[in-house]
Amino acid sequence: MSAGNNSDQIARAMAIMVAAMIFAPVMDAIAKMLATRFDVSPATVTFGRFLVQTLFLLVFLMLAWSRSALPIYLSKVNILRGMIMGLAAMLFFTALKYMPLADAISIFFVEPIIVMLMSAAFLGEKVGWRRLVAAFVGFAGAIIVIRPSYELFGVVSLLPLCTAFLFSIYLILTRISGGNDDPLIMQFFAGIGGVIMCGAILAVGTPLGFEDFSLSLPQENRAWALLLGIGLFAVASHMLIVIAFSMAPASILAPFQYIEIVSATIFGLLIFGEFPDATKWVGIFIIVGSGVYIFLREKQLEKQEQAAVS
Repeated sequence: MSAGNNSDQIARAMAIMVAAMIFAPVMDAIAKMLATRFDVSPATVTFGRFLVQTLFLLVFLMLAWSRSALPIYLSKVNILRGMIMGLAAMLFFTALKYMPLADAISIFFVEPIIVMLMSAAFLGEKVGWRRLVAAFVGFAGAIIVIRPSYELFGVVSLLPLCTAFLFSIYLILTRISGGNDDPLIMQFFAGIGGVIMCGAILAVGTPLGFEDFSLSLPQENRAWALLLGIGLFAVASHMLIVIAFSMAPASILAPFQYIEIVSATIFGLLIFGEFPDATKWVGIFIIVGSGVYIFLREKQLEKQEQAAVS
């Protein structure tokens, strides 16, 4: 591939990644709307999100492959990943019911920092003092965002942090298993795992009368349409990410994930009249700055290792 064609492909990958980061908070905005305006519990929303994802991908995979070649096989690790993702999404949608959209997503973005620390603890990856300092600074930024929310919403304000922790476990499991499966197959099984986890929580939460974890079906056609839409937006955003990363290196695309904070802020303002105050913006910039620094530092160390090998 010529340099010109390669640069064009990278530019397309960057544009696709930007589109994915716009689609992702649309899903979150729909979840918040269903919970706050249509009284659909976060657990029901999450169950619907994973059910639509699973059914859509099943149809897509059956059309993409002949039945004899369809690589559908039991994958316990991928189902476990999906169960973790299901719990993470449910906790995040519960947070969105009570918290501003941008606040919740900003707190979630301590996830790269948690992944770095988990990689050091469980995968033996070396983490120098610079990245450790950046990690503590990033957590300090999260506390700045969480503190006023905690005063208003209590423990609920910690749910995005729990989501980041669970998603980090999901990513570590992906690294441990090698991620050798087809991305669409992985997403299909993640959907199954999410349905299992959400179904189990609904089965327990409904008879116990836990409002956020009880089955509450939509009562309006618009709500049913939104419930379908949240699953489709989830599939679309994840597929766009897969396509983008197949066209360009992760080292180029990774920083684009922070665009999601900007788009979430815009949706939060337009749909719910929410906008972070000055103090929260300070925390958001600290979180983003720490994440970008860690990313740049890892990239620099990777180049040094490559130079040493060559």
